[in-house]
Amino acid sequence: MFFVPSTLETFRMAMRHQVEASVFGDPAGRELPEPVPASSGGPPIAAGCGPVGVRAAGRLAGVPAVRMGSVGTGSDFEGPPGDPGLFGSDSVTWRVHGDLPSMLVGGIAALLLQTLHPLAMAGVAEHSAYRSDPLGRLRRTASYVGVTTFGSTEAAQRALRQVRAVHRRVRGVAPDGTPYDASDPHLLTWVHVCEVRSFLRAYRRFGPMPVGAVAADRYVSEMAMLARYLGATGVPESCAEVDEYFRSVQPELSAGAQALSGASFIVNVGGLSLPAPPLTTAAARAVLVQAAIDLLPRWAASMLGLRRPLLPERLVLRASAEAVLGTLRWVMGTSPALIAARSRCAGAPTEQAAVTGGAA
Repeated sequence: MFFVPSTLETFRMAMRHQVEASVFGDPAGRELPEPVPASSGGPPIAAGCGPVGVRAAGRLAGVPAVRMGSVGTGSDFEGPPGDPGLFGSDSVTWRVHGDLPSMLVGGIAALLLQTLHPLAMAGVAEHSAYRSDPLGRLRRTASYVGVTTFGSTEAAQRALRQVRAVHRRVRGVAPDGTPYDASDPHLLTWVHVCEVRSFLRAYRRFGPMPVGAVAADRYVSEMAMLARYLGATGVPESCAEVDEYFRSVQPELSAGAQALSGASFIVNVGGLSLPAPPLTTAAARAVLVQAAIDLLPRWAASMLGLRRPLLPERLVLRASAEAVLGTLRWVMGTSPALIAARSRCAGAPTEQAAVTGGAA
């Protein structure tokens, strides 16, 4: 009588590893626990592991950088018991970033949007290996997001310090002769706001739980802490401030050759730099990319020459995206980082959380 459930679980795990290989490459040395099937709820949230994490900006002290794996290592998330990290278990950031499928769509949208600032794009074009090693860049980005969101306070501090060290080395001159510096507070704010807007919009459209206006503002405010630590200034603290920020920055934006080339690379999912995927995988990727384009502001899509779907097309696209993302959500199960972080926050062994963990 256990044949069907065990067969389904074996199939799910096989698909999970295939998805990870397709999205992140071959993540060697992963130490996190296996995710568990999604259920209606998660383990109880311990008192004291909530907003205190969001207010932990004062604990972002300088500590040595460490090398992180594709999504971090188990030690980044597991201790010490009771440590809420930078956000805590009742933060909106945990809810939004715990859903990998919608984060994938939001991440694509953020990358497309970021290409429109010529100085930010110049830094990517001249210092990033996004063309020669797109999966490696994706793993590093996923590691940063995962560790700063769900990692212990110390691990998150280390990840942030590592990023600051990298930024100090990224300097140059854009094609129009304007100098750029990745540590420029203005550019840091641009990159941050693109990510926050895209992650939030993707989750509100495709995520498994609703996020109302109050929670959405809270997410923007929570994430502002990370941007300020990295050196950003004038960071929006609400959705209304995000909208105002984009209105104010639009005169600086342009779709030059680097932007159009970068956007084309993203839309074509790596072009010739990635192995040719199976037909079903290619179709799923295409749906995710089109869903990301649909998240862009109209002016941004227009600048990049990307056609947003018309209303009838949008209805079909959103239904297709929800089907693809729902399948991914079932295949991936609960985020391993979220399982370990819940366990750490509650002060329980990781194995216990892995048994009782709910949907991200």
